[in-house]
Amino acid sequence: MKRVNLLLAILISSTALGQQYYDYEIYAIEFARMNYRTHAKDIAVGANPKDTVDTSFFIWLLIGNNKKILVDAGYNRDATKSQQYFLHYIRPDSALLKINVTADEITDIILTHPHWDHIAGIELFKNAKLWMQKNDFTYFVTDAWQKGGNNIGFDKQDVRKIVNANLDGKLQLIDGDSVEIFTGIRVLTGSKHTYASQHVLVNTKDKSGKPDCVIIASDNCWYYYNLENLLPITLLLDANAYVRELKRMKSLVTNIDLVIPGHDRLVLYKFPQVAQGIVKIK
Repeated sequence: MKRVNLLLAILISSTALGQQYYDYEIYAIEFARMNYRTHAKDIAVGANPKDTVDTSFFIWLLIGNNKKILVDAGYNRDATKSQQYFLHYIRPDSALLKINVTADEITDIILTHPHWDHIAGIELFKNAKLWMQKNDFTYFVTDAWQKGGNNIGFDKQDVRKIVNANLDGKLQLIDGDSVEIFTGIRVLTGSKHTYASQHVLVNTKDKSGKPDCVIIASDNCWYYYNLENLLPITLLLDANAYVRELKRMKSLVTNIDLVIPGHDRLVLYKFPQVAQGIVKIK
């Protein structure tokens, strides 16, 4: 039965999703870290109150197909205002220099959702085209600020940034689930972390050189703890939808380590380090 389920997962990821194969290099890049361990009950509904997790902030870099693509942009803020929380902070564009990638080389940024720690850094990457779910964009710039709207984690400065990007022709809106935006790169929706948050499925190779896939979940899976225990996070719009999407992620990979959470420092210990705070996903 396990073998059948594995074959089904591979079939879903390569055939049912209709995704072409392309071998991308994938990097997880830490740019900030909390200076204390977080209680699991604060990040997972129903968690054991004795459990804790270690929190980092990441961007992800995809290299291939003549592109250098970021998943999320991090943030560019005065980190000194938050020194009581952060043990470490480096501006996302400076973090990239550790692997000899400059901000000007970034061709595209896939924005998973518009929370400030994922979108505020878009101003650092002047040449990048931005990719965002249409319904997430619309809610972010309109209904979120109306009476009854949910704008927790949103910043008005970031609204202005993304609207200006749209006016300048630098924003591409994506409409729907399971949309291939580049060869071998598909965006998936459904978690309802924000109104229409998305995550990224990337075709790559496993350790033996066979086709496989990696899911850059960002905040659509905060920690491996959420994924392993199928527990929703504490900041979302629909808990049932979030758990359904965690289950789908698990079904699409051959190893759940290849679902890359948005804030779990364990990522830095599961994959080979290529520079301080940077690992290559493989």
